Amino acid sequence: MGDLDRQGSPHGSAGEGPARGPGHARDQRGRDGWAAPGTAGPWQGRLHDLSAGGGVLARVAGVARRALPRYGLSPEADLSLLSVSENAVFLVEDSGRRSVLRVHRLGYHSREAIASELAWLDALRAEAGIRTPEVIPARDGSRVITVADPGAQPRHCVMFEFLPGTEPREDRLVERFEQLGAITARMHRHAREWARPPSFTRFHWDLDAAFGPEARWGRWQDGVGVDREARAVLARLEAELRRRLARYGTGPDRYGLIHADLRLANLLVDDATGISVIDFDDCGFGWYLYDLGAALSFIEHHPDVPLMVDSWLRGYRSVLDLPKEDEDEVWTFILFRRLLLVAWIGTHSAADIARELGAGYTEGSCELAERYLTGSW
Repeated sequence: MGDLDRQGSPHGSAGEGPARGPGHARDQRGRDGWAAPGTAGPWQGRLHDLSAGGGVLARVAGVARRALPRYGLSPEADLSLLSVSENAVFLVEDSGRRSVLRVHRLGYHSREAIASELAWLDALRAEAGIRTPEVIPARDGSRVITVADPGAQPRHCVMFEFLPGTEPREDRLVERFEQLGAITARMHRHAREWARPPSFTRFHWDLDAAFGPEARWGRWQDGVGVDREARAVLARLEAELRRRLARYGTGPDRYGLIHADLRLANLLVDDATGISVIDFDDCGFGWYLYDLGAALSFIEHHPDVPLMVDSWLRGYRSVLDLPKEDEDEVWTFILFRRLLLVAWIGTHSAADIARELGAGYTEGSCELAERYLTGSW
């Protein structure tokens, strides 16, 4: 899931069958980078490599420090860890200048996929008026560099400008969701019209990514607190999600390039510069309404969620049309994302929020699943 909920604050961020994305898009497949291979199945017991222990975070900090001279920065610059999620993100302060360095986890993205993410960031800023962080190239002009990690494979790194702003206040969630919906629609509109570079490649957030034999974040069955009772409930949920999403389909009006982690935590609000969107590490091809499910990550039980959804839809419709048959599947995408997060928590023990939520998130997921399956909202 995303790397940085807000610059300067450590927090964990957070997918099948036949569904696939548009045929003209190159689909980045391949194995994710995991440690500690399991014994009971393709994902049993496997951990995200930054959650594997054994001093991995100390090594990654060393990678970050060795990257600094490549950007013309002092290797003695102040370096502080902002977050650990899919990647490790560091705040760099050198001679009064601040920047953000992302050190990638192993195996999640190829160099080409990272370059594709950065291309969309540039295009959104230049063509859609969406403020995104600018990439700071290395001294040799490279936007993605590779740095040795002793004892592991080399790691890709990207340096971004430090953007001003703070996460929207929690006491204005409903109001901010209308802004979030409008921003999301502007991004979707751009994605539909954008002529992507021929080399563009990003993965899909489809049924195979969620529930396939090599599910991107692991199997929900191996999540924290998934006992026999929970497994039975969530298996019913998966079956219903598969059925409804297969029926919903992946037509170009419903499925395309998305942020895939567009929560309020990934907005920076600044009085002088306005709203910025950060953390595109999970961007890829998926259902457009998945961005609404992702917007509610970890807060699906909040009593104001129905109001947040209405607010998001109102903002979205101020930019793009959203047919009633799409709106009818909103909770399908909320539960789809929720089940993905059950798996994510089980494989991302280094993320603070994964440790904080643990088995309680699985229990709450079962409660929401029962409500969804019985239609008792």
